[in-house]
Amino acid sequence: MTRKETAESAFAAVENDLRTLSRWLYDNPEIQYQEHQSSARLAGFLSTHGFAVNHPTHGLDTAFEATVGSSGPRVVICCEYDALPEIGQACGHNIIATAAVGAGIAVAGLADDLGIRVTVLGTPAEEGGGGKVDLIHARAFEDAAASMMIHPSPRDMLDPSFQARTSFTVEYFGKESHAAFAPQQGVNALDAFVQAYMNVATLRQQMLPTDRVHCIIDHGGDATNIIPKYTKSTWGIRSADSERLSEFIPKVHACFEAAASSTGCRVEINQLGHPYLNMTNNEVMTGLYQANSTSLGRPLPTEADIGASGGSSDMGNVSQVLPSIHPMLAIETNGAVNHQAEFAAATITESGDLAIRDGALAMAYTIIDLAEQDLWARL
Repeated sequence: MTRKETAESAFAAVENDLRTLSRWLYDNPEIQYQEHQSSARLAGFLSTHGFAVNHPTHGLDTAFEATVGSSGPRVVICCEYDALPEIGQACGHNIIATAAVGAGIAVAGLADDLGIRVTVLGTPAEEGGGGKVDLIHARAFEDAAASMMIHPSPRDMLDPSFQARTSFTVEYFGKESHAAFAPQQGVNALDAFVQAYMNVATLRQQMLPTDRVHCIIDHGGDATNIIPKYTKSTWGIRSADSERLSEFIPKVHACFEAAASSTGCRVEINQLGHPYLNMTNNEVMTGLYQANSTSLGRPLPTEADIGASGGSSDMGNVSQVLPSIHPMLAIETNGAVNHQAEFAAATITESGDLAIRDGALAMAYTIIDLAEQDLWARL
């Protein structure tokens, strides 16, 4: 039996358990940095399959590190499990988590024979906050040779580049007054937000096609008959790469500041969480993953073939410090896209289960190829 056949057999032994685990994550969504049950369940599952587990780890209550193998190059499989507010697993992190666990278990029994170490790293807060950036700072990737993960999507893609992204809170401070009796004595912080929104809408004419700006209002006022003295909004700003993002941010900030000036409000702009960097896909690893995915019946088009799809991930930050890949695997969504409730429902269908299998085995086979062909120096 070849090592890949051994890996497939090890995965098959836990495949039904992984499907059950995916459905549990779907039924029990937890948002960023609050994934206490999710991380405990995943870490516990790996512990029962021979992994040495640290949970919590690296200063994060909902991170875990599960490792097999005693020596040699270390491969980190990133395991995301945080959900979105209100719409749960609408980015498919239940598939990401179970594919990561499945890949780790598939190669666990081969690690010492291959002369490698394999870590399934539980990475909280991808949907905001940037848990992988926290883990980079905590040196969780320091001695790793490579890192990988997969992500469900409406379409297959081998090598998404993603967008660099940063987020800000914008607060306007004005003065309250009676909205009917003495509006002239107020300084309207809601007007400042509205003006900022319109300024950004005007800026869109000069944005590059790869630029994105989006926001929500966190606080718009207290009562309709009181001139709002305070508003707070959260903004996401994205560009194709970090260099363009650094050029673009001041233009958006100027929109915020102009709104304060025109309304007489004071503005405070504060960065929220860690900036996300664009993804750099390692060519050696993408070549191996493509061949392995094709052998499983899922050939993957490249971004050059079908065009960039947008989005951001803190896996981009990992890829800037470590050879990494992040293939996207299609599930049948009937037209739904990530961050829609219908997409969440699609993650626990037969096509979602197939993505777990294809992703786990393609990652496991890629790790085996790296070791058998001794490609570490080429990374």
